[in-house]
Amino acid sequence: MADKTYLITPGPTPIPPEVSAAMALPLLHHRSPDFKLLLTQTLAGLGRVFATAEPVLMFAGSGTSAMESAVANLLSPGDRVLVASAGNFGERWVKIVQAYGLEPERVVQEWGERLDPDLIAERGNGCAAVFVTHSETSTGVVHDVRAIAEALRPTGAALVVDAVSSLGGVELATDAWGIDVVVAGSQKALMTPPGLAFASVSERAWQLAGRGGLPRFTLDWRTTRDAQAASSTPFTPPVTLVAGLNAAIGMLEREGFEAAWRRNRRLALAAREGVKAIGLELFSPDDESSAMVTAVRMPAGIDGQHVYGLLRDRHGVVLAGGQGPLRGHVIRIGHMGYMNEFDIITALSALEMVLAEMGYHAPVSGAGAARAVELFSRPETARV
Repeated sequence: MADKTYLITPGPTPIPPEVSAAMALPLLHHRSPDFKLLLTQTLAGLGRVFATAEPVLMFAGSGTSAMESAVANLLSPGDRVLVASAGNFGERWVKIVQAYGLEPERVVQEWGERLDPDLIAERGNGCAAVFVTHSETSTGVVHDVRAIAEALRPTGAALVVDAVSSLGGVELATDAWGIDVVVAGSQKALMTPPGLAFASVSERAWQLAGRGGLPRFTLDWRTTRDAQAASSTPFTPPVTLVAGLNAAIGMLEREGFEAAWRRNRRLALAAREGVKAIGLELFSPDDESSAMVTAVRMPAGIDGQHVYGLLRDRHGVVLAGGQGPLRGHVIRIGHMGYMNEFDIITALSALEMVLAEMGYHAPVSGAGAARAVELFSRPETARV
């Protein structure tokens, strides 16, 4: 096993020292005035990250918990529901909806394609809600949820967006784009360990949820909203994670949201160009929209899962393997959250080394890292 680990995945992402320090402070009691103040500050910060004037609900759980909360609170028995999917996490919406006894209608596109807003609007007409994914981390595609929201608006269907791996990493203007529900988690672009989930709920979504919904308890939106209105939580929260998240939001705001998005695009550009310099093909789109994850096709005859294991165990570089039908066929490089140029250079160097160990050699030794360094050294790259 390697002595040192480099975490360069689509999540969880590395934790900044400032966030770790905040979580290491003496534990606050969750009903104390100090925690009430911390919670109030954190929820206000989340509202700015979500770009919404509506209260953001916080739950203890993974990002999938927030996804489940949207299904359980918005939908009622007999509702027509549409799920648009072009990857593993679009399929997760299907599984959650089915778990609650509903059979969703589906728009299914090839993994790696961008969701078609017009097709979604056509199929979503007459549905109570439409569920989509913003950043599909299994493929590296960031879908155009703004266009989806615009196309869907005349239908009256509520739009629910999984932003687990996009919130804080790319632009997402919840209120301005007219998105009814946005769900997210703490462990990706928000630079906090896993364990917190969030839901932004529009006034129209609250009206839909007022019909009664499906069975739920800890994920009940109204119970959570009422408690948060009193600067509290309905159940014991992960206090240390809230402290860490508050610190992470402060870091994002000091950097500036647009600067953070620009940083991610810059890292993504270097990752894509470095991969191509190694002689590999991209699975994810070769444009600046693919700012969260770069998915790389493996050379013929080389198992991506074997590459993933060697990277992790021999070199301590943790990337991500493929999921579903892409398992064994791609390797994914994350470039979100607390990452910089040297993470990308490390990922490219390690990937080239492992591929060489398995018999694949880049056109020029060190080409991937060299291409990344070249791009990072250009002033114009900083303005991507």
